[in-house]
Amino acid sequence: MAINTCLRSFLLSTTQRPFTSSFFTKKLSLPTYLFLPNSRSKHNFTQNHPFCSISPLTTPQEESQQPESSPNPTRKTRPDSNILHILEQRGLLESVTSDSLRDPNLGPLKVYCGFDPTAESLHLGNLLGLIVLSWFLRCGHNAVALIGGATGRVGDPSGKSLERPELDLVTLDKNINGISVIISKILGCTEGVCENASKVEILNNYDWWKDVKFLEFLRNVGRFARVGTMMSKESVKKRLENSEQGMSYAEFTYQLLQGYDFVHLYENEGVNVQIGGSDQWGNITAGTDLIRRILGKSTENGNVGNVPVVFGVTFPLLLKSDGTKFGKSEDGAIWLSPSLLSPYKFYQYFFSVSDDDVVRFLKILTFLSIEEIDELEKDMGKPGYVPNTAQRRLAEEVTRFVHGQEGLEEALKATEALKPGNSDTKLDWKTIEGIAADVPSCSMNYDQVLNIPVLDLYVSSGLLESKSAARRMLKQGGLYLNNAKVDSESKKIEADDVVDDKVILLSAGKKNKMVVRIS
Repeated sequence: MAINTCLRSFLLSTTQRPFTSSFFTKKLSLPTYLFLPNSRSKHNFTQNHPFCSISPLTTPQEESQQPESSPNPTRKTRPDSNILHILEQRGLLESVTSDSLRDPNLGPLKVYCGFDPTAESLHLGNLLGLIVLSWFLRCGHNAVALIGGATGRVGDPSGKSLERPELDLVTLDKNINGISVIISKILGCTEGVCENASKVEILNNYDWWKDVKFLEFLRNVGRFARVGTMMSKESVKKRLENSEQGMSYAEFTYQLLQGYDFVHLYENEGVNVQIGGSDQWGNITAGTDLIRRILGKSTENGNVGNVPVVFGVTFPLLLKSDGTKFGKSEDGAIWLSPSLLSPYKFYQYFFSVSDDDVVRFLKILTFLSIEEIDELEKDMGKPGYVPNTAQRRLAEEVTRFVHGQEGLEEALKATEALKPGNSDTKLDWKTIEGIAADVPSCSMNYDQVLNIPVLDLYVSSGLLESKSAARRMLKQGGLYLNNAKVDSESKKIEADDVVDDKVILLSAGKKNKMVVRIS
């Protein structure tokens, strides 16, 4: 009997140990990143980046006996239960499996979000998961970022009309390493988090799936799954509507794989909340259902009345006001890795957000207080409002969260330096090279450039089609050489025009640029 290649590893496993719900005890081969409260940080927390309030860890009876005016400094504290309120207020809450998640007696939570390694970098669509994790951290809860080294070999069918292409192991390992670096950088040292938040761990689900045998999986997990429930999931129904493509057995069982991840994390890591995009609702509820079915008779792990206390939370997909997906550009995905998309271009993407979307994105994508966002919105309707002020704040906050302060400074420097006619900011080779990946470039010999008419360089570099087009642009005042306006057709390229003896920046209008590398 033929077996789907994505599941064959279950049968070929060499281990003979039995598979049970407490089978997995090994930690991941990836490093576990721990960021502890009160660790030292160069960042200063301000009221513009609010944390949840902290309330005393007492019973209702103790609270009624304790006067508000005389707090007891020796009492333990726990995060207040306003995390759902914050998510609702900012438009980050789509669905929750139970409103009892608001119960203040639950104490600190441990939440996880999964990221399948389908590329070597996360993209803007993944950013909401990191932001929601960060909100939990800022509220004093603990977090786990789970990289799907195992589930990534199958591919999540949610929101996909076709089966994902299978990745080779070298590519998969490269993607896992790249994503783990991004997550640790973003969640590890965001402003105010290093010194105030609880810890975040990065785990890889391949570390507990690699020894699982197929028959044991069916016996110990598959018997708790109900086909009718699995078939009713939206991700399954949509794919089965397409009679030509349909759905493979491997994709169909993906929800069980992700569901058992929750079982393992609950039992071995104390995780009791899973978050994800709204398209993950079926996979998340598969996990909460498996936990109750597999572990429901247990009296351990925080069960109340023999029912495990676990929750699923989803956030909306990131859409523009016109209903189209936010996170794609003309060149493709908006990557979070600076090696795939420079901080400058990342910044510019958010700077170009429309007025219709900017306030909503400030609430969703930044940690600014609601009061400050409201003030920015009010300013937009006042006379004398400087256009794109709110967009500039959005771009600054999101770029800082993803790329850190250094990445933001790099983006701001490039933005100022690349404004045509901005003679206040001196261009250097490093700044020009910083945007070279985002604009067209060419290479020319020094002898080909020196002493030639500047209009000829616009044509030979390929920035403009003809010399007549260059003359028209010159008359319109739109030609710039290293951000200095070209005023005369007789201008020739001199040695001083070659920045640091390496590059020349040509501009034709505000957006059309060409980096000329000199060799």
